[in-house]
Amino acid sequence: MQPVSVITFGEILLRLSPEWAQQRAAIFVGGAEANVAAALATWGNTVAYISKAPENGLSRQVLEQLQTIGIQTDRMLWGGDRIGAYYLAQGSDLKHAEVVYDRKYSSFSEIKPGTVNWDDLLGDAKWFHWSAISPALNPDAVIICKEVLEAATRKGMTISTDLNYRSKLWQYGQQPINVMPGLTKYCHVIMGNIWAANMMLGTPLNQEAIAADTKEQYLQAAKDAAAAIIAQFPVCNRVAFTFRFSSAPSHNLYYAVYWKDGELFVSRQYETNEVVDRVGSGDSFMAGLIHANLNGYSNQETISYAAAAAYTKLFRTGDFNLTAKESITQLM
Repeated sequence: MQPVSVITFGEILLRLSPEWAQQRAAIFVGGAEANVAAALATWGNTVAYISKAPENGLSRQVLEQLQTIGIQTDRMLWGGDRIGAYYLAQGSDLKHAEVVYDRKYSSFSEIKPGTVNWDDLLGDAKWFHWSAISPALNPDAVIICKEVLEAATRKGMTISTDLNYRSKLWQYGQQPINVMPGLTKYCHVIMGNIWAANMMLGTPLNQEAIAADTKEQYLQAAKDAAAAIIAQFPVCNRVAFTFRFSSAPSHNLYYAVYWKDGELFVSRQYETNEVVDRVGSGDSFMAGLIHANLNGYSNQETISYAAAAAYTKLFRTGDFNLTAKESITQLM
């Protein structure tokens, strides 16, 4: 295995984006954690991606897509019958009803507990990233996440998670609040939004602030939620929240916050009516946080870079954000 600084772990996916009027569909390689890896590699970080795929020509072609970007794939697990997929019209949002998942019986979803030597796979990497999408798949996936998180903890890695919520995935009799706190307790960096934190971790959601619907009140709600996370999870010392609002298919208003050392750092606010592709914007933000932490950015620079990275993804087709680091820095 080649040495790397960051390892991301999750399910490799194919996205099919139909355009019915033109009687065609685009296919993109993606998956939240692969998206994070793609951005990190684009910005010059050494990164490996761990997933599981069947041993066939399609899988090799998919991995070639990752390798071309600079992602190391020599830690991949092999076996099973299929790569998972999802269907989403171009420009739509994963959080809304347009998405249709086809992930049952995928190779990744059928990883069995106790079958992988995670300590060996993690090697000497410094940072491990996973997301709430993986334990949403099935009970075994929860155990797998715990196994790899315990291994990363034994190795002294910095661990980050994204509290991304997909209602259509939590279908095996458990709610996120029953699962995520037991996994999040291993994490040093927690990213999401105030609504996901409330749903998955049980942190308070300031309803008065939400009802006021002003940026000032949202920032106060973010302070309250971040402080609660830090108190609930002693390992965690960094929390980031995004605020994304949309009034039309191509509209997006966006800003983000970063809580560290008892202080809230706020990004600039971005707004556009020219959204091309929303998929992967949150993953770009997560990658921006990791990149900034690995490369010695100040707290304000960290949130500024992460927010700018997320914004640039809105104008790129596909799941990956391949925007150059220099362009993001200029946008900051």
